[in-house]
Amino acid sequence: MLENINSPEDLKRLDDEQLNQLAIEIRQFLVDTVSKTGGHFGANLGVVELTLALHKVFNSPKDRLVWDVGHQAYVHKILTGRKEGFAKLRKLGGMAGFPKREESEHDAFGVGHASTSISAALGMAIARDLDGAAYHVVSIIGDGALTGGMAMEALNHAGHLGTNLLVILNDNEMSIAENVGAVSKYLTRLRSDPTYSKAKAEIEQSLLRLPAIGAKLTKTLEKIKDSMRYLMVPGHWFEEFGFKYLGPIDGHHIGELVHTLEDAKKMNGPVLIHVITEKGKGYASAENAPDKWHAWPSSAKVSGAPSYTSVFSQTLIELAKQDEQIVAVTAAMPSGTGLDKFSAVFPKRCFDVGIAEQHAATFCAGLATSGKKPVFAVYSTFLQRAYDQVIHDIAIQNLHVVFAIDRAGLVGPDGETHQGAFDLSYLRAIPHLTVMMPKDENELRHMLYTALQLNGPVAVRFPRADGLGVPFDPQFQLIPVGASEILREGRELVIYALGPMVAVAMQAADRLYAQHGISAKVVNMRFVKPLDAEEVVKNARLGIPALTVEEAALAGGMGSAILEVLADEHLEVPLTRVGLPDRFIEHGSREELLKQVGLDVDTLVDHALLLVKDAKRSRHLARG
Repeated sequence: MLENINSPEDLKRLDDEQLNQLAIEIRQFLVDTVSKTGGHFGANLGVVELTLALHKVFNSPKDRLVWDVGHQAYVHKILTGRKEGFAKLRKLGGMAGFPKREESEHDAFGVGHASTSISAALGMAIARDLDGAAYHVVSIIGDGALTGGMAMEALNHAGHLGTNLLVILNDNEMSIAENVGAVSKYLTRLRSDPTYSKAKAEIEQSLLRLPAIGAKLTKTLEKIKDSMRYLMVPGHWFEEFGFKYLGPIDGHHIGELVHTLEDAKKMNGPVLIHVITEKGKGYASAENAPDKWHAWPSSAKVSGAPSYTSVFSQTLIELAKQDEQIVAVTAAMPSGTGLDKFSAVFPKRCFDVGIAEQHAATFCAGLATSGKKPVFAVYSTFLQRAYDQVIHDIAIQNLHVVFAIDRAGLVGPDGETHQGAFDLSYLRAIPHLTVMMPKDENELRHMLYTALQLNGPVAVRFPRADGLGVPFDPQFQLIPVGASEILREGRELVIYALGPMVAVAMQAADRLYAQHGISAKVVNMRFVKPLDAEEVVKNARLGIPALTVEEAALAGGMGSAILEVLADEHLEVPLTRVGLPDRFIEHGSREELLKQVGLDVDTLVDHALLLVKDAKRSRHLARG
């Protein structure tokens, strides 16, 4: 049947039995394709019936379907004419792993981060009303994303405005990891108490039959209705926000889903349908371990070296054994950041706050005011969500919070919403903040140790990559703040490199000498703030041309910082900056993307040769 489904219109003629058969084929298609390409897996298996019902009842793209996060939108892509694209899912030049407006008219909103869908859908609904148009707007949000403060803000605003808006709460008890918090507990009560579903219809029908005799009696009966509703009818919390609540309903029963969606279409005002689904549905391994099968497990490591994430995790455990003031914080990413291992050793000193990076940052600030040493382990792309808190709550007060910034730089297949391109630029401008990046996993250990000894806020960024396989020093070492490290001496060129680009710079320097006889100095900058201005000025006064290399946005990054030093000292020297260009970097493997943006040995050698050639010509002209 799947071969004949090329648009949502093809679903309209199918009955429930045919849709159930199609659901089986879609799950098999997902297993066959995602096992080859990689990608988000469990969440997509869980929404097959829900997605089929949505596209049967609504008319995309006229009706707007807004997916929260988007890691559950593969079925939506299959049903909207993109089956063939799965052969190159998340590959360079291929189909994106998230909804993307440029990719299809059926993708109403581009996403990748959590808790945005209700806000975006409400904006679309209000635009519809202002235009006098008639179409439906649907937000599909998971119970994990509902823990984000932005989702609560949007619910509050939608209830206040009262416009027609449908929110589908896809409740599978999971985000990437198991959900935490009071909202999750509330949903669990709704989900697990059988009296709720049975009582809902009976109580509401009984309340409707209560007579209204006289004004005072009417008011009294209304209060009784409200009291009984809060006691017995599920979803009263959402109804306090101004939503009509429907559910909980079985998210794998197509007939019930279609019937409920059709009912919701006829209602005025904001409506929330609470749908219960199972993450990983139909694939036993994913059903039994939904956290491990959120994405298709990656293939075995080939480098043999530990990942930076695992080194961070193990190092933090070692340091926490020595210092009981160290605590760890994550925003719903315990396994991705390695804090699941820390939590296993120190369960009372590890805190998962849910998808709430703003709260996480200020929570760390509060811990720091009371003598604790909080380490907030967070992906670079998600720290963006807490920028005001970094400035207002932490940096202004000069509080000792350590940001362990994972996935800094290019992350690969997840694409532009997840590339950690901007943290150097937006952190470098903040007073009191120390920003550093290690050249290898051994230096990461020393940097984390150093960060925990300092006062004030500190950011240690590291990539989504394996280390270099270097041995670990037996003792932790305190790195002098702002001090660079000379790895190779040279007279004709200086290469200022940061993080994993240090190894690339060393390879380029080796080739320059072996193939061209050019002597290049390589400086591991280590710190972007404070920058080693003394080293920069010294080399510039010798007239050595410079090449800066960083896996971060060029705008406002390390290269910009070096140029600022030269400008302040009124020094002119030939300088070329290499880094991430002023555009969003799409999906592809990390290696492919690094080569595409010129962060590879070949490109660095080309830049270096041109710099040295131009410098020699300039000196010759000056002498002439």
